[in-house]
Amino acid sequence: MQKNSNAIAVALITSLFFLWGFALNLNPILIPHLKKACQLSDFQSSLIDSASYVAYFIFPIPAALFMKKYGYKGGIVFGLLLFSVGAILFYPAADARNYAYFLGALFVVFSGMAFLETAANPLITLIGDPSSATVRINMAQTFNGLAAALAPFIGKTFILSGTVLTDAQEKAMPPEQLNAYLNHEASSVKLPFVVISVVVLLVAIFVWRTAFPEIHEESAEVRAAENKPLLGRIKVLIKDKHLMSGVLAEFFYVGGQACVTSFFIRYSEHVAGFGEHTAAELLSVALLLFMFGRLSGTALMLVFNPVKLLVTYAIINIGLIAAAVTLHGAWLVYVLMAVLFFMSIMFPTIFSLSIRDLDAPKKKLGSSLVIMGIVGGAIMPPIMGRVSDMTNIQMAYIVPGISFVAILWFALRNLKVKTVEMVGGH
Repeated sequence: MQKNSNAIAVALITSLFFLWGFALNLNPILIPHLKKACQLSDFQSSLIDSASYVAYFIFPIPAALFMKKYGYKGGIVFGLLLFSVGAILFYPAADARNYAYFLGALFVVFSGMAFLETAANPLITLIGDPSSATVRINMAQTFNGLAAALAPFIGKTFILSGTVLTDAQEKAMPPEQLNAYLNHEASSVKLPFVVISVVVLLVAIFVWRTAFPEIHEESAEVRAAENKPLLGRIKVLIKDKHLMSGVLAEFFYVGGQACVTSFFIRYSEHVAGFGEHTAAELLSVALLLFMFGRLSGTALMLVFNPVKLLVTYAIINIGLIAAAVTLHGAWLVYVLMAVLFFMSIMFPTIFSLSIRDLDAPKKKLGSSLVIMGIVGGAIMPPIMGRVSDMTNIQMAYIVPGISFVAILWFALRNLKVKTVEMVGGH
């Protein structure tokens, strides 16, 4: 009976990886779509990422404190309810065609997702046989990668109309016709997000009704450390230069990943003249490459030093971004797709290197600080958007290029590390 209960719990937790992978990778669809529907600049449209990743930055520690009181299951149910409420808020936002409402709805969605990630990443390793914990986390990450690849394809099918008007075409339209066109574009998000809201709510009910096994993960030493004042523990960790360099590297990694994917459709339109449907399909393929890169990279790490692999992948991506920025031709879209393949191992490798020297009492909070580096996804896309508005979207890809230089710097600082116990993923 316990074994069946564990299997159901693992299946439900794995579904959470799928849900947040899907929602996060709808952003590259929403950015060009709401740019069109709400008549935004690239900078303004990039605030979709800001609303999403700011929630990821704010809520990991509050989520951990919430779960300390109400348990992992309580945190998951609460996170799913926030997620569901945020998704349904897309309906009135579309009715009003108000960009601020869309951003508010996204903030609520990603606040819920912050709770889910904070709970699910450790919980998937703690439920069931400890010897198969690595298998469970890898399986969950595979579903996360599959969801990431599906999201742009489903988004282009149900959200993107395939019609993009130039500024001249919009100005030539009668006001009533233009307003009808913009309202029609905005309304296309209603059905997909209502469906997402209902599915997430059903998962919340299933989690609430499912018996989760008791989790005893912390030693007396860890519990004693966690009873100390939080600010004092954070101050100690901030003095750890190695940990802080890892936080900075994750900041640049997540910011770079958000930049590459969020403006992929815009880049494809600019350098290759691809329509938004074709560009979205290519983004799905690129995210599949990301998933295969994670799988193949994990296998390569059994043979090669993970740090040297990180150095190699960072150098390759610096070269690929340099080509994407300076050269011309439709083939550059495929160059940008390759960037995602070589980004695949970066988050878990940086994460694992960042916390490798922390003892057990410090590791949990240290991990939360590294995860908070995700705020890079809120800051770097608006910088890229501003550069694009001032120049063009191709030149703006110099911004994620800077990310790979920062990651190379971090990797070179860790070249003496021979073995890395891989944990975490994004």
